[in-house]
Amino acid sequence: MITIKSKHELKIMQKAGQISKAALLAAGDLVAPGVTTRQLDEAARRVIEKAGAKPAFLGYGGFPATICCSINDEVIHGIPGDRVIQEGDIVSIDTGAIYEGYYGDNAATFGAGKISEEAQKLIDVTRQSFYEGIKFARKGQRISDISHAIGAYCEARGYGVVREFVGHGIGTKMHEAPEIPNFGAPGHGPRLMPGMTLAIEPMINMGTWKVKVLPDGWTVKTLDGSLSAHYENTVLITEGEPIILTSVGD
Repeated sequence: MITIKSKHELKIMQKAGQISKAALLAAGDLVAPGVTTRQLDEAARRVIEKAGAKPAFLGYGGFPATICCSINDEVIHGIPGDRVIQEGDIVSIDTGAIYEGYYGDNAATFGAGKISEEAQKLIDVTRQSFYEGIKFARKGQRISDISHAIGAYCEARGYGVVREFVGHGIGTKMHEAPEIPNFGAPGHGPRLMPGMTLAIEPMINMGTWKVKVLPDGWTVKTLDGSLSAHYENTVLITEGEPIILTSVGD
């Protein structure tokens, strides 16, 4: 069931979004050669807990960390640990916070040191595809209008759009209805209504759209070993322009 949030609920979600944004930026600011992914995780957790919130991912389905940290050909759900970030890596960080029972969720991809032009273009296209999608995050549009805008933008530039993992509604649960693919024909799915809150998250590969899950049961990688980027915000549908409840500050 798709939930419509009240003004009171939206105030809480905005705070959850602000906390999740702050955690993302804290982790992202540390991305550099020689830093471990565990250091990023610890930074995000400090920000979330200092704000009186809880890490949304820690323990979710058994996930063992505060952030998802996915490097190079890892798409999503990478587990932080002792891995040392190298010069030229691209690092996708996904953070979430629970504040007074409501969730904020966002992600972005950061470069470590000097990255290749191809990697930077992938990051830029992935980010822009989100903004192409939310042009259709308006009252009366359909979910797949967002999906189509994201997919068409990326595919026209030769990228693979991940199909096995999608965006989602969000509120008192991390994953609520509706699902929000990043591909597909327009004109399908539920109509958007004011008060809906959506986690819209393009996951875009430099090569094939196909992916595989590693034996750890979490980490998702591109099937062909190509680079992948991720960008996400929590978006509120209004009577007019959509509002990004978790802007990543850029």
